[in-house]
Parts: sequence; C-alpha cells; structure tokens
Amino acid sequence: MAFAHLTDAFAVAERLICFVVGRVLETRQEEFKTLERNVSALENVRPPFPWLHYDDAIKLVRSKGSETQWGSDFGGTDETVLGQAFDRPVVVHRFPSAIKAFYMEPDPARPELSLSADILAPEGYGEIVGGGERVSDPQLLLQRLRQYDLPEEAFRWYLDLRRYGRFAHAGFGMGIERLVTWICGIEHLRETIAFPRMLYRIYP
Repeated sequence: MAFAHLTDAFAVAERLICFVVGRVLETRQEEFKTLERNVSALENVRPPFPWLHYDDAIKLVRSKGSETQWGSDFGGTDETVLGQAFDRPVVVHRFPSAIKAFYMEPDPARPELSLSADILAPEGYGEIVGGGERVSDPQLLLQRLRQYDLPEEAFRWYLDLRRYGRFAHAGFGMGIERLVTWICGIEHLRETIAFPRMLYRIYP
C-alpha cells in the first residue's frame, strides 16, 4: 500500500478479517453444522483487535512456562498461548529487526525493533497475517543489505525502486488456508489444501 504506515496496513487487514468472518457467518450456517463448528468464538470477531507489543508478548508466554527468550520468534505453542489470551484475533507488533527481513522499517523510537506485526487467530490457530512497513530510504536499505550479507547487485533493482520513487509503504500477506482452518475449526491445515504435500506425495 503506497503512502501507508504499519497501522494503515493492519487496519485494512482487520477490516478484511472481520468482513470475511461476518460474511461466512451470514451465509454458511449449514456448512458450520456439517463441520460441527461452534461459531460463538467467531461471533466475537469484530474491531478493534487488541494490539500487543512484542515485549509484552514475551512476558506473557514466559509467564505460561515458555522458555522463549527476547529476540526470538514465537513457536507454535507460544502463538497458541497468545491467541488463547484474547477472544478475537490479536495483533503482535514490533518484532526485533534481527528476526525480520532486511527491508522492514526500524521503529524510530527503538531501532532494534521493526515496524512489523502478525495477527494471531484465537482458539490456538496461530498466525493468519504477517506484514509491516517497508524501508523507503535507499541508503538505509543498502546498509541493511550489507548487514545481512546479501549480494548488492542482486538487489540493485530494489534499491533503484526506492532511489527513484521514495515514499512510505506498508502491506501484509494473509495465509488463506490458515484463515479457512481457523474459521472452519479444522484440526489440521492440510485439510484446507486441495493437493497438500505429504510424506508420500510431493506432486498432485
């Protein structure tokens, strides 16, 4: 999204999730009965979603027995703990820059953190959206490429995009299968994929 910041992108993500869940609740009650899905949790999905700073998320999972240290990403068990702490999706934001892609914009207040976020589904379904604000300064991008020991020539086109078209921009990606898994209350993600890769099947 051009001329957008982290909060702008995740406002769109929030509205998208709420719209999808609302539409499915409105039009697919028979399918929910077939799936034996208790929809009461989905009925809580409305804005605003709570925002949980990475620092506080670490404190929360550690209070529940996790050994995850500050500076690490969250594992599946951690995401379950975080998601179950709220009655609707939660936005975990400002992950350490070291565990995010080189192009994530640093937080001006704390440069060791990035303007990034994940949306975690409730009921233990984990991450359904990930994204953030991208670096728009070509000099900072070049510095980050060198810091991550990435080949500058391979990213020359990316640097040029910023050099000749610099503006704030942000976005997100949604895991459609993950979203469907959560909405339907399905036990495993592979049940939402038409041709899942399995130990015994690599090709469809």
